[in-house]
Amino acid sequence: MPPLAKTLAVLLSVLVAVSASPVDTKVGGTVQQGAPQGKDLSVKQVPNTVKQPAGAVQQGTTQGKDSSVKQVASPVGTKGSTVQQGAPQVKDFSVKQVANPNGRVVKSGAVALAQAYANGSATAMPLVADSEYMVPMKIGTPPVTLNVNIDTGSADLWVFSDELPKVDQTGHNVYWPSRSTTAKQLSGSTFSIKYGDGSSASGSVYKDVVEMGGVKFAKQAVEAASVIAYEFTKSKYDGVVGLALGSANTVKPRPQKTFFENIKGSLSSPVLGIDLKKGKPGNYDFGTLPRSRYTGDIAYVPSHSKRGAWNFTASAWSVGGGKSHDMPLTGIVDTGTTLLLLPPAVVRAYYEQIPGWENSYYERGVIFPCSATPPDFSFKVGSNTITIPGSYVNYTAVSSTKCFGGIQSNDGLSFSIFGNIALKAAYVVLDMSTGAPRVGWASKKL
Repeated sequence: MPPLAKTLAVLLSVLVAVSASPVDTKVGGTVQQGAPQGKDLSVKQVPNTVKQPAGAVQQGTTQGKDSSVKQVASPVGTKGSTVQQGAPQVKDFSVKQVANPNGRVVKSGAVALAQAYANGSATAMPLVADSEYMVPMKIGTPPVTLNVNIDTGSADLWVFSDELPKVDQTGHNVYWPSRSTTAKQLSGSTFSIKYGDGSSASGSVYKDVVEMGGVKFAKQAVEAASVIAYEFTKSKYDGVVGLALGSANTVKPRPQKTFFENIKGSLSSPVLGIDLKKGKPGNYDFGTLPRSRYTGDIAYVPSHSKRGAWNFTASAWSVGGGKSHDMPLTGIVDTGTTLLLLPPAVVRAYYEQIPGWENSYYERGVIFPCSATPPDFSFKVGSNTITIPGSYVNYTAVSSTKCFGGIQSNDGLSFSIFGNIALKAAYVVLDMSTGAPRVGWASKKL
């Protein structure tokens, strides 16, 4: 090529490259075009009743605005009184972005523009004595709102449906698959779940749009109950959203993924933050871990995910600031259980510090004088020590003089159950960002 032609060709290629390259909004690689901007979303929760799961333990377009979901607590009870969308669609030249909570630098260009995240936060409203926490969830097209109980100890999303007898639907919001233009039945699929207290639910399975905390998935498995235990008919919630791992899902012939598993790819980070509160609304955070939720650092430990549960090991425990016992407590994170259920020896060591305690056959657990001052209970996770205030252990009065303890025996189970009594005292993270599931615990202002 002649020198002049070569020079002109080079100049032309430079001009083309410059005109095709997007301009960064800031120099220095801090904030660039395509780096999602916005505020974190948060979800508040409400208390959940005692429950112990048997055996264990996306069409959604991303939205650029923050959204929140409020929850309402559910009545006190055992498992029977607890309740247990989609792949972001990006169109050419039209992508809404949500803030990057981690402040990460995202390269400019087409790839960066496609990284729009649908983080969200749902409010968890507590019910009586923080027994359960309720969160609003939208299903179908047009959407109907059901108040559900988020349960990290199970993996089925089931709801009250029009397939239930009319008497069982009374007082509840109901899902009508036939009225949703986006509902599609999974032919031949059924579900049947039984919880540790003997309560159960069963029925047929659909795929439909589900939205919670501002995060949506278009083809979520929605289990429409046609038979439920009596306890559920008397509860305040309209279904249960199980957020354990999908391997614990009961749908047959093929288990289905949980809502968290389905939306994780659309989140800026595949994490779920749990911030339950004593006597007031808390939050479930999808995709973001707001720094205001906790103090210090989050200590992470592996979750071996046996039977699909979010399990972890606390390396030591102590009562009232006394001697630390280097006796590991392997347990699960279970928002569907109200109490902290520990090995009998640990329970006894705790209540021996309270004069007048007794194991009541009538109350089916440990009670003690309401005038007593229960000691704190602490356990160590990684490098963090989590302390449950003694006042949390004074769960509820069963008479004018006796109170029921928030720490009870796990009745010989091979694992402990860290229910709401423990979860209210910490910020807890369920994390899928490292390839293998892990659980994080951090202290917070109480």
